[in-house]
Amino acid sequence: MSATQPGPILRNRKITGMSAVLLPFAADHSVDWPAFDAHVERTMEAGLVPAVNMDTGYVNLLDDATRNEVLDRTKRLTAGKMFVAGAYLSDQPGANYNQDVYVRRMNEIEAANGVPVIFQSYGLTEQSDEGITKAYQNLSKECDRFIGFELGTVFLPFGKIYSLDVYRELMNLPNCIGAKHSSLRRDLEWQRLALRNEVRPDFMVLTGNDLAIDMVMYGSDYLLGLSSYCPDLFGVRDRMWAAGDSNFYQLNDILQYLGFFGFRTPVAAYKHTCAQFLHLRGMLNSNLTHPDALKRPDTDLPILEAIVEQLAEYV
Repeated sequence: MSATQPGPILRNRKITGMSAVLLPFAADHSVDWPAFDAHVERTMEAGLVPAVNMDTGYVNLLDDATRNEVLDRTKRLTAGKMFVAGAYLSDQPGANYNQDVYVRRMNEIEAANGVPVIFQSYGLTEQSDEGITKAYQNLSKECDRFIGFELGTVFLPFGKIYSLDVYRELMNLPNCIGAKHSSLRRDLEWQRLALRNEVRPDFMVLTGNDLAIDMVMYGSDYLLGLSSYCPDLFGVRDRMWAAGDSNFYQLNDILQYLGFFGFRTPVAAYKHTCAQFLHLRGMLNSNLTHPDALKRPDTDLPILEAIVEQLAEYV
C-alpha cells in the first residue's frame, strides 16, 4: 500500500478529540490534586474526552496508589461520561509478555468506568507479529472495549510502530474501537487511514502526531498530549472545522507552532512545557513536573508567553 499520498480532505466533519491530561505537581513534589481535578473538568467542558494515566500523566513514573487515585478521581469527575486511561505495566528488555498484569490494569480501568488504552511494553513489542496479534486477541476477551496504541521510541523506549498486518488484525477485533498512532509521521498515518476506510470505517485512527495536528482534516481523530496545553482551544478549533469556519486554519497554525516548540528534542520533555504553558495561562499553581521527568529551561518562558498572547483572541 502506497504511503506517499494523502486521502481527500474531509470537510465539516465532527472530530472526536481525546486529550491526555497532564498530572500537575506542587512545590513539595506531591500531586496537586485540585489542579488535576480542574484540568479534567476543563477538558470535558471543551468537549474532549479525558485520557488519564497516559504518558502526559507520567504513567510510567507513578506508583500504584497514585495511578489508582487518578482513576478514582476521574470516575467521580466524569460521572458516567466517557474517559480513557492507560493500561500500563513496567518491564525490562527481554521480559516475557505478561498478560496477567495487563488484565489487572484493564480491570482497574473498567471498574472506574473507563476505557483501557493498551500501552506497549517490552514483553509485548519484542514478540513476533504473530505473537503481538495473539496478545491483542487474548486481551480483547478480557474487556468490553479498548483502544490500541503504537508508540515511537522518541516517547518511550519500548515503543514500536506495528506492521500494517498487525494493524489490520487490531481492526478485526470488534471491541477494539480505535488505535492511537504516535510515529510522528504523516505517511504511516495515511496508510492506516486508507486501510481503515477499506476494512472498517467506524474504527478510529487516533493521531498522536503533535507535529501534524491537521491530520484531522484527512479523517483522523486524535489522542494528543498537545491538547492538554489548551483543551479549550482545541475544542474551539474542532468546532470551527465542523462548521466550515475558515478561522480553523489560523488557529490550527498557532497551535501547531506550539506543538513544534513543545515537542522538540528531547521530545519527552514536552510535559514540562505543558506545565509551563498552563501556569502562564493561570491554570496551574506552578510549572513543576514529576521530579523524575525531563525538564525545560526557564528561557522557554518568553516564547511561551508570546504564544499565549497570539492565542488570546480565540479564548
